[in-house]
Amino acid sequence: MKRYIQLLLAAGMITVSGCNDDFLERLPQTEIAKENYFNSEQDLETYILGLYEDEFPGVGIYVGDASTDNAPTTGATEIKSIMVGNPSAATVNSGWTWTKLRDANFFLDNFRKAPISEESLNHYEGLARFFRAKFYMEKVGRYSDVPWYDKVLATNDEDLNKPRDSRDMVVGKIFEDYNFASEHVRDDSRSGAVSRSVVLAYKARHALYEGTYRKYHSELSMQATANGFLEIARDAAQQLIESGDFSIHNTGKPAEDYASLFNNTSLESNPEVILGTFNEQDKINSGWWGAFMFGNYEASPARDLLQAYQMKDGTPYTSQPGYATKLFTEEFKDRDPRLYQTFAYPGWELVNATTYSQGAGIYVQQFAKNQSGYHQLKGFVNQKEVAVANSLDTPVLRFAEILLIYAEAKAELGQLTQADLDLSVNKIRARAGMPPLTMAAPVDAVLKAQYPLVTGANTGIVLEIRRERRVELALEGYRFDDLMRWNAGKLIEKEPEGLYFPGIGKYDLTGDGVVDVKLIPVAESIPGEADKESNSLGKKLIYYRVGPVGSDASFFLKNGTSGTIVTDPERGTFQEPKYYYRPVPQAQVTLNPNLKQIFGW
Repeated sequence: MKRYIQLLLAAGMITVSGCNDDFLERLPQTEIAKENYFNSEQDLETYILGLYEDEFPGVGIYVGDASTDNAPTTGATEIKSIMVGNPSAATVNSGWTWTKLRDANFFLDNFRKAPISEESLNHYEGLARFFRAKFYMEKVGRYSDVPWYDKVLATNDEDLNKPRDSRDMVVGKIFEDYNFASEHVRDDSRSGAVSRSVVLAYKARHALYEGTYRKYHSELSMQATANGFLEIARDAAQQLIESGDFSIHNTGKPAEDYASLFNNTSLESNPEVILGTFNEQDKINSGWWGAFMFGNYEASPARDLLQAYQMKDGTPYTSQPGYATKLFTEEFKDRDPRLYQTFAYPGWELVNATTYSQGAGIYVQQFAKNQSGYHQLKGFVNQKEVAVANSLDTPVLRFAEILLIYAEAKAELGQLTQADLDLSVNKIRARAGMPPLTMAAPVDAVLKAQYPLVTGANTGIVLEIRRERRVELALEGYRFDDLMRWNAGKLIEKEPEGLYFPGIGKYDLTGDGVVDVKLIPVAESIPGEADKESNSLGKKLIYYRVGPVGSDASFFLKNGTSGTIVTDPERGTFQEPKYYYRPVPQAQVTLNPNLKQIFGW
């Protein structure tokens, strides 16, 4: 059974749809004819496996936080282009694709031809409805109101020109699908298979999204229905917790256990992994080093994320005197151990130097324009062997997320107790060697400023759960959706900062007390190799010219010759509520004028 689902897909055994055209424009032709298919359980299994294709993320999750307050990027992202540009329905034109929906609906229109038991039919129906629910939740997150289709449309179907259905109606249908799937999809131990547990995990994730979105987005006027979805999230998460099938991966090594989830070639038996993407050398190669992520290419971690990690004693880092002007070597002292397993820290040894010009050895930052100076360890393969990179597994769904969903849902409902915290968040913190959270968590001023919409008696603990979620799931692609559902898009406007330097001069970056780099004013030239100074170990210093934004410096400092590294000087404006949504592409509105734009688009 090893890596069964991924191996079948990689072998090219599944072909469901032979056309990528949008079915709202014209009807795609399928390679499966209903007249001679859907005649056995094997037919149903084969078709369903086709719905898996490109459905679950791989190692690319490790750059998924780009353009949030977790990670600036030099690359082009949609939200970045929107905020600094002049977006319209003519320019924001991706996402309105429906082939996956047609594939699911084609199955649901025809699968009952198979002469198999009702229990088996319900299982396959549940799988198709799961994929449909997941598809539609992604559309709701992007457009809010979308047309609901639960059948395959013919080319002359009048529903091709229907208007958008309300968010309330569509989400109601989504959770009808999730409810059916969670009741009828079988438990499945095959690696990478959608099982009842996977269905429950997505149900919990999407119910939390919808519940908090309705609660914090007054423009929807749906606050009265928010708690119903928070209850669904609570109950689905609780069902997974009480199943006893999963647990936090904790071998008693707080300096290693967390990182082992993200640089592992064998996650199939890990008790925390509910669903994974599994790779294997010469069978399904991930081909992933993460070297571009680690170096100075596109995304890099932001200082704001680093400052979210607590001190090892559980107190906020931002309550430390002078925290805003601490040097790199000071920032990692006595911190949450997850920080050292997410960010490259002073004294860390680089083994894989494939694209790192300074070579293997004790890590010394490279600095470049529009990079923070921090480097990301999570998801980076610090190995020389190609087989390791090709075999890297990805934890798509972790039990840690389920525990965080449970805690957040109960906190938002005003139902959270200390026993709930001990059952959920504190198991995650115990793995990291961090002290437990308590219901008496004080309101942290920094968090409160970030999330001013959080109010009430539970403010302190809601804020701390949000911190915990940010830290535990950092750089795994969760942050953008979290900011959107919490109505915190304005945080993306803040210019991300990098390392702090008090001025030009020499600096130790490895923590051994020996200087490694020298910053000189932009007006000066970097000397030739023979003229460079050496440190006490006899190594040549690495020189950088620093100056203000817009100069030809090696990298920019906020105050020209001092301050934090400037990574993204113009973030643009996050217009509320408009930028929480996307427009229907203009070409689609031209085809169907009943598709009206909403929220200022």
